[in-house]
Amino acid sequence: MRALVFTGPGKAEVQEVPEPVAAAGQVVVEVERAGVCGTDVELFSGEMSYLHSGRSSYPLRPGHEWSGVVTALGAGVDESWRGRRVTGDTMIACGRCRRCLGGRHHVCAEMRELGIADGLPGALAEKLAFPAAYLHALPDTVDATAGALVEPGGNAERSVTAAALAAGERLLVLGTGTIGLLSAMIARSRGIETHLLGHHLGFARELGFTGVWSRDSLPDLAWDAVIDATNGPEMPGLAVRLVEPGRRVVCIGLSGTPSTIDTRDVVLKDVTAVGILGASGGLGAVVRAYAQGLVDPRPLVAAVAGLDDVAGVLAGHRPAGAGDGPKILVDPRR
Repeated sequence: MRALVFTGPGKAEVQEVPEPVAAAGQVVVEVERAGVCGTDVELFSGEMSYLHSGRSSYPLRPGHEWSGVVTALGAGVDESWRGRRVTGDTMIACGRCRRCLGGRHHVCAEMRELGIADGLPGALAEKLAFPAAYLHALPDTVDATAGALVEPGGNAERSVTAAALAAGERLLVLGTGTIGLLSAMIARSRGIETHLLGHHLGFARELGFTGVWSRDSLPDLAWDAVIDATNGPEMPGLAVRLVEPGRRVVCIGLSGTPSTIDTRDVVLKDVTAVGILGASGGLGAVVRAYAQGLVDPRPLVAAVAGLDDVAGVLAGHRPAGAGDGPKILVDPRR
């Protein structure tokens, strides 16, 4: 089968690789859609920290945002999975340790990350072997495109939940990329007054948001929570300065250099700062939100590319005819 392989920094090629076989407890999925995200860009460029710590190495097969149909079952897998459209958790853990048993498998010391860390080939391929215990079934109302946006949606869902806001309260989301926009869409679906600060303001307005601001135009309002979904090292500090005393700042974005927060601001304002790693705890909730029509992530997709186009996308080239949305999806069968 065909699969995208990173062979070194800045080097990506589509290779013929052996088709996966479902081992015990696994399924084989025919991938319908896979997303390209910032983590993939960092793995491609060589900037990803895992490449320097030894957690990841080349050659590497990327892809952790995906949807597809189960075509084969390994020993011990329930027959009901066959033929179902699914997506899955990126974080694959041991299932035995104190963290896993306490509901924190996404921070398991033995946790492996699909398409990111060594040992689990990713979904930018025609087929994928995947552990059945980490599958999430997609209802018929969630198509392949929305299914591939469940993983980023899970990150956004966890971020909005961590902000701990009630309907009618005011949220400021820093960043108008995929995670920032999905966070805003999920918050809006909960009756939260949602504002965005970022650069791609016109597209955010097309999504129906009226509280869309640049740094220069941001109004002096009481922000009951702030979500930082940017990669700017100065933005977490800005979030702490902007948020109302006694409320929450949620950090989902990561910068390439260390961010700085003045802990005097945190202490003297009695601010709670929450970090979000991964989508695991939000996947089920976001599948339900998509299925019920509370959130429709599909307008975020600018284009659907083929595997041969991915290297160019990772290098910053948008496919011909791409729309204004921040997300590029891939149909590996093309």
